[in-house]
Amino acid sequence: MEKNFRIAPSILSANFAKLGQEIVDVISSGTDFVHFDVMDNHYVPNLTIGPLVCEAIRPLTKATIDVHLMVKPVDRIIPDFAKAGADIITFHPEGSDHIDRSLSLVRDSGCKSGLVFNPATPLEYLDHVMDKIDMVLLMSVNPGFGGQKFIPETLNKLSQARKKIDTYMEKSGRQIWLEVDGGVNPNNIEEIAKAGADTFVAGSAIFGSGKDSDPNRYDTVVKSLRDALAQV
Repeated sequence: MEKNFRIAPSILSANFAKLGQEIVDVISSGTDFVHFDVMDNHYVPNLTIGPLVCEAIRPLTKATIDVHLMVKPVDRIIPDFAKAGADIITFHPEGSDHIDRSLSLVRDSGCKSGLVFNPATPLEYLDHVMDKIDMVLLMSVNPGFGGQKFIPETLNKLSQARKKIDTYMEKSGRQIWLEVDGGVNPNNIEEIAKAGADTFVAGSAIFGSGKDSDPNRYDTVVKSLRDALAQV
């Protein structure tokens, strides 16, 4: 089992009036990625941020920028995010007419690539494209909004995804990360990790903690997440 756990704060829950400082502070608290949620008010019923914001935050941190595209179609926007400084670009199978082609486009643009699975989306989409995937992201809520509760069935799906990934890794020797997004907090992250996740998106659990005036306001919650993961 992967023990090098990664915490990816979702800036969807950050204070956008102070976004740059939020990112600096949350990374300095000991997190690993910047999870960047892109919604188009088409594939999901919400509208968020685009490549210009990604480009603006890129100089502020050396942390991995993990772009999650909840858009349809995806191909048009992939190169824009690659140019804006994304390190990882993941998208939903439903957002692409040709999944293999879209994954190749991400790789050809210089980024790590991945697929995102909604709670009811079957994992079979992975079966013929594992060689083009660097990350599998399981949604533990229905996409579109932050602050939702974790869907328990995700634990079973995580176990299934972990088996697929481990089987592929044994054959290929290549690592694929398994990320979970939605309702992750200090009370359930240990259970989620035991089910197979190694990368954890947390939005409101992190950004909803502490006082804005305290640059160390995220240290306590991030430590509690790390302490829970240490039990795995």
